[in-house]
Amino acid sequence: MIYKPVKTPLIAKSIFPNYVWDVPSASKSIYLTFDDGPTPEITSWVLNTLKDYNAKATFFCIGKNVEKYPEIFERILVDGHHVGNHTQSHIKGWNSSTEVYLKNVQICDEVIKSQIIHSELSAKNYQNVHLFRPPYGQIKPKQGKKLMEHGYKIIMWDVLSFDWDKKVSEEICLSNVISKAKSGSIVVFHDSLKASKNMMFTLPKVLDYFTKKGYNFDVLD
Repeated sequence: MIYKPVKTPLIAKSIFPNYVWDVPSASKSIYLTFDDGPTPEITSWVLNTLKDYNAKATFFCIGKNVEKYPEIFERILVDGHHVGNHTQSHIKGWNSSTEVYLKNVQICDEVIKSQIIHSELSAKNYQNVHLFRPPYGQIKPKQGKKLMEHGYKIIMWDVLSFDWDKKVSEEICLSNVISKAKSGSIVVFHDSLKASKNMMFTLPKVLDYFTKKGYNFDVLD
């Protein structure tokens, strides 16, 4: 089992300084991200909940899910959120050759761009397709280097909610975010069936808690 801390340690950030782990800012902003969607009902619930708090987020989408649920993907953009590439099939970088990995990312990129065109969304929605998050956080240095050479920003995280982990209770999931997130934090949630129980318990409470403390929830650029 690979150990993953809730709060990303400084040493990890220093080893991979070219990856984006947080967004230092003088303003009180937190960056919510959602991986693995779009997913029927769950992603729509997330969008409705974010709208209740006038919050924006960044959705790292799997290409196959974009193909299956284009109307949900379109709503993400129409609601003013940003999207990023999470590969076409949620491929593990450590188990894949660089060639295979880059091709999987490229296919997802083409799927997302095609959907934007067919949805007649404005050109501004192209700008964030080159945000990339590796599934499971697994990416070989060579894969990362090649993606950055192709203009991708590799987005990691500052705080993991662990919403997907069946061993983590709803209360612990909430505590993970409340206790560790701060201004500039990139927080990982999942708009997936596996994570839905913990995520749906935690997200409204996180939004309420930090909103009352004067924080904004912004998209990643």
